[in-house]
Amino acid sequence: LEKALEIQETTLPKNHPSLAISYNNIGEAYGQMGEYSKALSFYEKALGIKETTLPKNHPSFATSYNNTGEVYREMGEYLKALSFYEKSLENQETTLPANHPDFANSYNNIGSVYYNMGQYSKALSFQEKALGTWEKTLPENHPLLATSYNNIGIMYYNMGEYSKALSFLEKALEIREEILPANHPDFAQSYNNIGIVYYNIGEYSKALSFHEKTLEICQKTLPSNHPNLATSYNNTGKVYKNMGEYSKALSFDEKALGIKETTLPENHPSLATSYNNIGEVHREMGEYSKALSFYEKALGIQGKTLPASHPDLAESYNNLGSLYHNMEEYSKALSYFQRALDIRNVSLPPNHPHLKTTKEWIEIVKQKL
Repeated sequence: LEKALEIQETTLPKNHPSLAISYNNIGEAYGQMGEYSKALSFYEKALGIKETTLPKNHPSFATSYNNTGEVYREMGEYLKALSFYEKSLENQETTLPANHPDFANSYNNIGSVYYNMGQYSKALSFQEKALGTWEKTLPENHPLLATSYNNIGIMYYNMGEYSKALSFLEKALEIREEILPANHPDFAQSYNNIGIVYYNIGEYSKALSFHEKTLEICQKTLPSNHPNLATSYNNTGKVYKNMGEYSKALSFDEKALGIKETTLPENHPSLATSYNNIGEVHREMGEYSKALSFYEKALGIQGKTLPASHPDLAESYNNLGSLYHNMEEYSKALSYFQRALDIRNVSLPPNHPHLKTTKEWIEIVKQKL
């Protein structure tokens, strides 16, 4: 692609539409490799050409806005991502017929950002709009339907509705098994998501089996420092932690962190996830000062990058509550559990298991004060 671009840059005028197409394609390639700042640079070049050569409502803008939004989402800049996705949707509303499949793509993307921001009911609403559009316009085994089932499954998982989540995730996997080659990266996504549901319902051997399948595909199909590989290491580490295999857990968590530190901006929310995971292992091992250091790193990032009511912040406060409980500092523990509960009361459905857990911890700590 870059060789083709070199030829075009020497033979075509600097604002030629073909250059915009090449910049866009190279941006996509860098995005798939997880090199997001390079991807963004090429997408911005493509958009610059379009802005000087095309009418302002040209359908091609929707593609550029969408691609730019996707990179910002991967970089953890969710408000910027949302802004670009909404621009893409506005463009489509002026240029496309109702129920055009591209609308579903925009609904799906906007839903994904709301998911990243921890606004799960909004996210679910957009994902259901996407599914409704795709069901009207696509054949029943189309890969985009699998994507949609997968995304809705993840929303239900985050809302604590694990059986619904599993049902949608298994629908996605069934379609993929019918239409995709054996080691397609989409299988890694399905296996990973089914694995995290089993992890949350305490079926650790099943969870581990799915995460090992995920890891096998990721290692075969992705560059060694790809962010998705880090996610796979993270999730495998969490299962080992809950199975009491702490050295294995730490090994996977540190691999994940190594990738993230070399590929992501220094305040990316995903780094906070890794710091929390490593902190959890140290807490389970009784290494409380190490645990505290990692938890505080996680909270430092989340405080800068996430909305104040984001469920991940509640998770961090909950972790600190557990740590101070273990250290027998019960008033500090109560303070952090209460903060976790305040967020979970506004961000999670009333029957979510995490709410129940936090309330139980508050009662345990109160009895020890």
